[in-house]
Amino acid sequence: MTEMDKRLRAETFRTRLQGQMDASGVNRSELARACGVDRSTIAQLLSGGDARLPNAHLAAECAFALGVSADFLLGLSDRPERPGDVLAAAVTVTEAARSSADEQLLEWHREAAGYKIRHVAATLPDVLKTEEVLSWEYQSFLGKTPQQAIGATQDRYEWLGEQLSDYEIAVSLGEMRAFAAGAGYYEGLDPGVRRRQLDNMAEVLDRLYPAVRLFLYDARRVFSAPVTVFGPLLGVVYVGRFYLAFRSRDRVRALSQHFDGLIREAEVDARHAPDWVARLAGSVPVEADADPAWRPA
Repeated sequence: MTEMDKRLRAETFRTRLQGQMDASGVNRSELARACGVDRSTIAQLLSGGDARLPNAHLAAECAFALGVSADFLLGLSDRPERPGDVLAAAVTVTEAARSSADEQLLEWHREAAGYKIRHVAATLPDVLKTEEVLSWEYQSFLGKTPQQAIGATQDRYEWLGEQLSDYEIAVSLGEMRAFAAGAGYYEGLDPGVRRRQLDNMAEVLDRLYPAVRLFLYDARRVFSAPVTVFGPLLGVVYVGRFYLAFRSRDRVRALSQHFDGLIREAEVDARHAPDWVARLAGSVPVEADADPAWRPA
């Protein structure tokens, strides 16, 4: 290292050390005690009279006391977070309430207002479900009532109508056909409820296009776990009892690219999805029903 490099590095260290002390409200005596050195040692580090740099141990102690990385203080990184803090901020594990009324989900949607939201649902997308389907689905989940789930879904539907965020939604063809047939997860759901759900979905997709775009893919060719990408801010993978939430730019970009792959491989694109869903609705044989479905206003 040349003398000029050493002086620049020392100046960077002094500036960042003083800046972190000011931000943390730590004075020279307090920092000296935390680092196990004399106050005069800290004073020398902050003096602009020479090109003095601390040894590795002292730099690490200063960084630890101030809650930043030593690399940041030494000018080797522009990120003040310690490596463990970067990892903790990049991925978090959050308990999932398994309901559209989940406060964490609502907070993520509010945070991403104005950004494109890209979503692969675990079942049918909550934001497109009727009141009847929500009531049937969430009545067995403790902690959230069907009314709470319905209210939360209505709120998100209003966001769609106000076009606060664009929605791209990917659902497998198999999931849609299983719903129409009342098979698997949907076993026991009344045919009339299923028919009204699909009719309502087709109408909403047609009316809100292109703000809401549904893509249907063949799960035998491509696979996706339930995932939501909230603009450039956050990518969330649903794994059952928990959400894995990623905030690092690379992870969010990777999840966005995964969603792009689903769109490229889609058997039914968003422009034709309303007609496809309407035809699927026509395949559900039902008798005349007395009560109309709830439709979002």
